[in-house]
Amino acid sequence: MKKVFIGLGLAMLLSACASKDGGKDVKVTDTATPPATSTPSTTGVGNTAVTGKVDPLKDPNNILSKRVIYFEYNQDTVKSEFTEVIQAHAKYLNDNRGRKIRLEGHADERGSREYNMALGQRRGDAVRRATTILGVGNDRIEVVSFGEDKPRSTGHDEAAWAQNRRVEIVYDGE
Repeated sequence: MKKVFIGLGLAMLLSACASKDGGKDVKVTDTATPPATSTPSTTGVGNTAVTGKVDPLKDPNNILSKRVIYFEYNQDTVKSEFTEVIQAHAKYLNDNRGRKIRLEGHADERGSREYNMALGQRRGDAVRRATTILGVGNDRIEVVSFGEDKPRSTGHDEAAWAQNRRVEIVYDGE
C-alpha cells in the first residue's frame, strides 16, 4: 500500500514538473527508493534482476548468502564465529524495513522429540535476541522449531549431527 502512495506521489510530482518546464526536459530523482547495495551481475543469468544487479541474499560472494548458524551439542548459545553473519543480516533488515525473516531451529537426532523441539526453539530465540539487539523489530522475526524432523544430513555420526544443530535464516517470499 505504501508503494502505491509513493508511486502516486511521484506521478503527481512528475506531472507538476512537466507543466512548469515550458517543454524542457526535467530530471527527476526518485528519493523514495534507496540505491541498490548489491553488486552488478557479471554473468547476466541466475539471480540477475531487471536492473542487472545480483540479489545480495543470493550472491555467493556476499556474506548475506550465509544463512545457517551452527550450534554446539546440547547448546543454544550463538558461537562468536557467527556474529558477523548475524550483524550483516540485521543491517540488511534495518536497511530494508519491508523484509521479514523466519528463523528455523533444528537439532540432531539425539534426545527425545520433545526435547529437540524445545532446543530448536531456544536456538531460534537466541538468534532472534542477537538480531533484535542490533535494531531489528521483534515483529519482523518469526521463530519456528523443527527439532530433529528436517535433518540436513541423515548420517549417524558427529559430522552429520554437527550439520543438523543449526538455525536457518529464511527471508519472506522464499
